Amino acid sequence: MHTIKLTALCGAMLMIGGPAGAEEKFPTKPIRMLVPFSAGSTTDFVARMLGQKLTERSGQQVVVDNRPSAGGVIASETLLAAPPDGYTLMLVSIGHAVNASLYSKLPYDTVRDFAGITLVTDTPTVLVVTPSLGLKTVKDLVDYAKARPGKVNYASAGVGSGAHINAEQFKLATGIDVVHVPYKGTPEALTNVIGGSVNFFFSPITGAVTLIKGGKIGALAVSTKERSPVLPDLPSAAEVGVPGFEFNLWTGLVGPGKLPKDIKDKINKEVVAILGLPDVKERMLTQGATPHPTTPAQFDAFIKSEVERLAKVVKASGAKAD
Repeated sequence: MHTIKLTALCGAMLMIGGPAGAEEKFPTKPIRMLVPFSAGSTTDFVARMLGQKLTERSGQQVVVDNRPSAGGVIASETLLAAPPDGYTLMLVSIGHAVNASLYSKLPYDTVRDFAGITLVTDTPTVLVVTPSLGLKTVKDLVDYAKARPGKVNYASAGVGSGAHINAEQFKLATGIDVVHVPYKGTPEALTNVIGGSVNFFFSPITGAVTLIKGGKIGALAVSTKERSPVLPDLPSAAEVGVPGFEFNLWTGLVGPGKLPKDIKDKINKEVVAILGLPDVKERMLTQGATPHPTTPAQFDAFIKSEVERLAKVVKASGAKAD
């Protein structure tokens, strides 16, 4: 758990329960931001950057609470058990939408029970491999795997994570027979790719850039249509030409479904302002992430569309978490 300072998100006066006429600023006490992945993951990186900027604008504390378990289900249950008052929030990723179809039964409804505040970032993945394998291209990896059916494995940041679904799409598109090895988060997955325990990983680019540039890990391609400015020497998904390779991770901020509109709008306004700051944009872009703020309504609609889209991917892959 990590503690950083947070201020009054807008500084405007806001009604929060109590008798008629009782007004107080929001927030007046610490806010907890749940992160369903381990420290050092892309979602964690974004959460801490938001916290740092909120610190500069405020005087309350935000506690970044990492809950890397069950693909985000535990963190989601924690959020929904909290009062819908804006003092417990969660930074979710694409796995939040995947879980709706990956699990046969969830203790919540992904669309109905959460209040979208804003989409925060878009991030490509990069296909990384164990350096000792000596693989230089995506074709090299496919040929290597086809020559060893069932003996090549890939890492993910957990069952239902973007890395898991990305790899399953790639597996279906190329016809390779590979084994899934889930970890608690991106840092653990990358460590084991470097060490050779697993052979490849569709890593969020934010977690892999430094390792790639330092020669600690091999990289074959990025998942976007265009080359990434932070890794310009790597081919894009379009250049590789493998169906199912193109993939885009995202992060977004949500609260409990009954979060009052005035509080939701207040938090949205502050986070959107932060994402528009030049130094925030620069820091994110140097890590391969792109700020992508939306309105609460737009983010709710986006999550609904992602649940529907990813259900088709999960069904085609046959992936299940229970």
